Amino acid sequence: MKNHFLRQFLCLLFTIAMFLVSSCPTPLEISSETSSLEIIEHVTRRKKRAVITVGIVQNGQMSFTVYGENGKVLPNREYIYEIASITKVFTAQLFAKAMSEGKVNLNDTIDRFLDLPHKNYYPTIRRLLTHTSGYKMNYYNGTGSLIEATPNFEVIGGGVTKVMLLNTIGKINLQDRDYPFEYSNFGIAVAGLVLEKIYNEDYTSLMNKYLNDNLELFNTRVNNGSVNVSNSWAWSKGNPYIPAAALVSTITDLMKYAQMQIDELPSYVTLSHTKWAQINLPLDASGNDFDLKIDDMGLGWMMCSDYNLIYHIGNTGYTNSFLGFDKSNRIGVVVLVNMLGTQSRIIGTAILREFMGAK
Repeated sequence: MKNHFLRQFLCLLFTIAMFLVSSCPTPLEISSETSSLEIIEHVTRRKKRAVITVGIVQNGQMSFTVYGENGKVLPNREYIYEIASITKVFTAQLFAKAMSEGKVNLNDTIDRFLDLPHKNYYPTIRRLLTHTSGYKMNYYNGTGSLIEATPNFEVIGGGVTKVMLLNTIGKINLQDRDYPFEYSNFGIAVAGLVLEKIYNEDYTSLMNKYLNDNLELFNTRVNNGSVNVSNSWAWSKGNPYIPAAALVSTITDLMKYAQMQIDELPSYVTLSHTKWAQINLPLDASGNDFDLKIDDMGLGWMMCSDYNLIYHIGNTGYTNSFLGFDKSNRIGVVVLVNMLGTQSRIIGTAILREFMGAK
């Protein structure tokens, strides 16, 4: 009798194991031969809530496609996504605008604008926007760093105030030199404080007005809870990390923005596209054939010579996003994904490779 029950139990375990194995997508071997549609189908396999929006800008024309579970094409609905760190290029573009107005110089140090203790040296605006200032990603022992998100939880800078940020700046000692590239939300938060002093206005108000009045991107704004494709990070009023990661947007607005970059409109965006720091950061250690190098930094923008590409990516606990463009070939790609991961970058790079192969 015991053997009978044991056999039944083992048979049940085997059945459960086979079900679990069959339920897991087979790993996709990604190479330069893998198409963007294959990748989309793979990353959305059995993901019932998946919504991936892919936008293409080519020779002045814009189009987009929305994909759901198993890569199924969905109706062309506009969704509002968090764009996370793509916020940084908008913040940097406000500095380009301020430069064109004679309000700031890239070699200005931050103590010209911020009330800080006397020191021999504070970082320059150029070094903040190219992540070569020497500032680390985070100084707050978990607060202010990227951690796993939960619904409506403030993930970056939760509990950090502008006064705390200023106090921390005053305690950090740096040398007057370009440090090795270190991606820094803290550094962009500092840049946001400088923008507030330059324009004598709170960053959220300043950025929302710029997006609406200057760029006419009416569906792009500091996150106010309007995301309709996933949960999103919650941002308290005055969080100093808002300039680093708090914008939300739609595919059409981001395609328009990519087109502006390609057309160099407003004219001061060319300052953002200039190579301000040589980085030479290789593919990351994963060896993924679809990773992107960072050869140089513009103002906020990353640059990859392999594709003649200017780009940025964004990640939250719920979404990831990619925006890249090739000015010489007048091509732009936007990928918005309502899942945690790096799918947008992989899909975007695959699309760019397809365009390169079609030339």
